[in-house]
Amino acid sequence: MVKVNFYDTIDDIKLKFAVIIAQKEGNWIFCKHKERDTWECPGGHREIGEDIYDTAKRELYEETGAIDFEITPICVYSVIAEDNFNGEETYGMLYYANIKALEKELHSEIEKIMITDTLPTDWTYPLIQPKLLAEVQKRGY
Repeated sequence: MVKVNFYDTIDDIKLKFAVIIAQKEGNWIFCKHKERDTWECPGGHREIGEDIYDTAKRELYEETGAIDFEITPICVYSVIAEDNFNGEETYGMLYYANIKALEKELHSEIEKIMITDTLPTDWTYPLIQPKLLAEVQKRGY
C-alpha cells in the first residue's frame, strides 16, 4: 500500500526530493527515463548541501532541457510505502513550473520528453504522480 500526504511546511532537513509538475504553453511535460518504458514528472534527489529550490531548478533543466521558466513551490508531500525506505515516511517538495523555452538536447538519464494535453496512462509511479498532479491542480495551477 502507498500513502501520499500533503503538508504546508516541514523541517527543511527532511526534504529528500523535488518533483515538478511542468507545463509549456498549456501542455503537460513528462519524461521517459532511458531504462524505463513509462512516463514521469521531472524531479529527483536532493544533493548533499543543496537548497531544495535549487534541486528543483537543476532537475527541471536536466530532465526537460528547460532554460527559461517560472517555478513556484506548491507544498510538501510525503510518501509511505512498505517497499520503499523500510516503510518510513519520506518527504519531498512539490513545485509547479511554467516553461517558456527548452534546449534541444537533454543532459541526464532522460531519453525523451513528451509535451501533451493529455495525461499518460503508463506512469512510472502510478500510485504517487497522479496524486501530485491533482494536488497542484487543486491549488489552482
